[in-house]
Amino acid sequence: MTPNAGRILIVDDDHALSRTLSWVLSENGYEVSTIPSGDELFARLAQTPYDLLLLDIDLPGASGLELLKQLQDDARYREIPILMVSSLSKEDAGVEALGLGAVDFISKPFSIRDLTARVRARLRAGMELNQVKTAARSQTEMLEILREITATLSTDEIFQVLVRRVARGLRISRCSILLAEPIPNAATVVAAFENPTLRNMRVDLQRYPEVQKAFATGAPVLITTTEVDPLLASARTEWEETGKTFPTTSLLALPFSLKSGRSGVFYLRTGKTDPLLNLQDLEFADQVIRSTIPSLERAFDMQRAMEEQEQFRLLAETDSLTGLSNRRALDVRLQVEVDRALRYRKALSCLMIDVDHFKATNDTYGHLIGDLVLTQLGELFRREQRTVDLVARYGGEEFVVLLPETGPTGARTFADRLIKRVESYAFGRPDLPVHVTVSVGVATLPDEDVTDATSLVGRADHNLRDAKNAGRNRYHH
Repeated sequence: MTPNAGRILIVDDDHALSRTLSWVLSENGYEVSTIPSGDELFARLAQTPYDLLLLDIDLPGASGLELLKQLQDDARYREIPILMVSSLSKEDAGVEALGLGAVDFISKPFSIRDLTARVRARLRAGMELNQVKTAARSQTEMLEILREITATLSTDEIFQVLVRRVARGLRISRCSILLAEPIPNAATVVAAFENPTLRNMRVDLQRYPEVQKAFATGAPVLITTTEVDPLLASARTEWEETGKTFPTTSLLALPFSLKSGRSGVFYLRTGKTDPLLNLQDLEFADQVIRSTIPSLERAFDMQRAMEEQEQFRLLAETDSLTGLSNRRALDVRLQVEVDRALRYRKALSCLMIDVDHFKATNDTYGHLIGDLVLTQLGELFRREQRTVDLVARYGGEEFVVLLPETGPTGARTFADRLIKRVESYAFGRPDLPVHVTVSVGVATLPDEDVTDATSLVGRADHNLRDAKNAGRNRYHH
């Protein structure tokens, strides 16, 4: 038997027997602890994971059988093998003990050789059973996780699948994934089982030393009991100062990295009613994240490609000077809005806007100031538009505004407000102010003379000329 072959807890009020058993089992390579009653039992189990309990039936306070039932009813300790000890015969107490879930029963007095043989057998059986359960659980969970991940494409969905399936597979209440940020001591929580709505929340890693250590070392951080671990001392103190108990009983911070160079941490934590995390859980979580990395990398590649495609689309549809939609984007949206308005008899207004005397502005102040004025107009128009509206640079110093679901009254109000905003706005530079006004032509559907997008813009352009002919700095409808 090698040293530390297993942790054993003896619960017996016979101090002489406990000392003897402790010495004998320690000599056989086991790590042994003793307590005289069940009063300390659950506190000890919360602190240290044990591989076997030797539990006397005849205890002061709660009997061994009562404690056995409590242990079997608690999901955290249900898997711990329990060898019951009693001065009663197996017929008197053993049948009941075995019926309540004990793995073995031995009557006092017993031989040390018999006891050590049973301890060795039960520990070996318990370890083999745990290995079988872990392997079966791992295989089943892995197949289910990979099947679900294969059906999804986005990184967000993959992260959600991981935290949900691993948390449920390990029967733990908290499981999240963090991705490192470029700035020091910062990470972003991209998914959390305990809060499925949480997305992209930045956290300070100095508040989570276990996660910080996993990022820094690239090695897993497994804390099987948080009550005494020095890494969590400041966190425990912070909770104690509020009069509350530290809520995490065990934790695992498992680092991973992607070929893009981005790193993350799979962060698992247990609460008071969860089974404590152990090495088998670490192996399972590690297997899950390693198997998922190829799918994650494909999803990230696809996400980058889509983002690049969207950037190219925006560049192709954006006026480079003002940042507004360009003529190409306007033509597409105009066709959609006009078809919709004509088909469903919805209101649609189109405003054609022209900067008054813009050639004179360029001649007086230069083209650089002229471009600055157009950029400032674009910013002003953007602030005035609604989400459903479209503002586009039509060409030169002309702009078009589309106002879906807006009739004649709303269009006139918008045009009047726009004219007043422009007239009172400080264009140019502080050292070179420029006074600017605009004229606006307004056209609105439904209109019996407007049958398509071209005629709607034509009507707005015609009304713009009327506004200019009437003296500029006004609108015509």
